[in-house]
Amino acid sequence: MGHFLSRLFKHLWLDEDDTRRAIPPDLLKRLAQRVAASEKRHSGEIRICVEAGLPLSYLWRRASPHDRAVSLFGKLRVWDTEQNNGVLIYLLLADHAIEIVADRGLSRHVSAAQWQAMVARMAQAFREKRYEDGLTQALEETSALLMAHFAIDGRQDAPHNPNELPDTPLLQ
Repeated sequence: MGHFLSRLFKHLWLDEDDTRRAIPPDLLKRLAQRVAASEKRHSGEIRICVEAGLPLSYLWRRASPHDRAVSLFGKLRVWDTEQNNGVLIYLLLADHAIEIVADRGLSRHVSAAQWQAMVARMAQAFREKRYEDGLTQALEETSALLMAHFAIDGRQDAPHNPNELPDTPLLQ
């Protein structure tokens, strides 16, 4: 019970102000620009979500950060891209958790070990409070994976590549 109460308090204590301190407006803008630039080179969609703490309903049922990331993957419609190649990069500040959820179009090309290595590199940057470095590196690595499997060229006659999801990270 002690662990549950400790976790509950930690999640309820943090709020959107903590999220904005980790990802201030200028960084939010740079991340959105990096996502937009990345998506011009491949047909994939990348979403970033940074959440201070889990909603109370998730805490009561002792849900994991992965459970929340999968739920947001659906709620944010990352799964609903034309080529099933959306990626959600999720940070949960209260648990110091990082989750990457990729749709089946990309997952069939990328091993779990590759995603885990990316998360480990992000975690190292975040431990040092270098959120921008960690997120930028994750974006670059995710972009490289999407370009390797879903690249588009810049020709005028190339198929249309709509921006299916917002580029600006979601802060909660």
